[in-house]
Amino acid sequence: MNIYVLLKQTFDTEERIVIQNGEVSDDGVKYVVNPYDEYAVEEALRQKDIHGGNITVISVGPDRTAEALRTALAMGADDAVLMNDDRIPADEYSISRVLAAFLSNQSYDLILGGNFSVDTGGGQVAVRLAQLLGIPHISSITKLDVESGKAKVLRDAEGDTETSEVTLPAVFTAQQGLNEPRYPSLPGIMKAKKKPFQNLTLDDVGLSLADITAKTQRLSLTLPPARKAGQMIQGDPAQQAASLVQLLRTEAKLI
Repeated sequence: MNIYVLLKQTFDTEERIVIQNGEVSDDGVKYVVNPYDEYAVEEALRQKDIHGGNITVISVGPDRTAEALRTALAMGADDAVLMNDDRIPADEYSISRVLAAFLSNQSYDLILGGNFSVDTGGGQVAVRLAQLLGIPHISSITKLDVESGKAKVLRDAEGDTETSEVTLPAVFTAQQGLNEPRYPSLPGIMKAKKKPFQNLTLDDVGLSLADITAKTQRLSLTLPPARKAGQMIQGDPAQQAASLVQLLRTEAKLI
């Protein structure tokens, strides 16, 4: 079984976000594998344990993204591909086009990714990729069983659970609860240094700038306003309700 895992490097979720000149400052910050993508890597490893095959982790990003890919290799993935090209916009349409151009020339059975990335929360790359490749897509899965060329999954559906079955190949995105990702072992870290690692550009996948024109544009970026101190509303329940309505109307401007 050929398994591909879509991986993104993101800010450590413990990092304090600092905005400078309308951009997120990355001075001295720690980057990690997107937490939801860790579930995807772990699921790929578990499926390989059952069915055999090969696991390739692939990412679109700058040089530093190699560290995240090396982490996935240390967890047990077999090889890695980094699409590193300054011409690729940080737009989920553009990234999906780059991934589709690469994967369209590969043989794959499963494509796994995180449900969304914790930095932007867009969650568009996987579903756009599935559409470009012309294969099924199921998001937010919490269980995956593969047998006889089909996949049966459970997926989180806004607090409920749905059961779906699709024919492979297909794209799946991992939700928290799918598994518990393993930590890279010391032998795994040492082996990762010797595993195949490709660095590719737009030219290697036959795309031009016109092919990946961004569909979105960020106009501004600001931190939320500082939280104000809370207020204690006095009086009996009727008085409290009247005061609350007044505050919602005059201060919060919500009604």
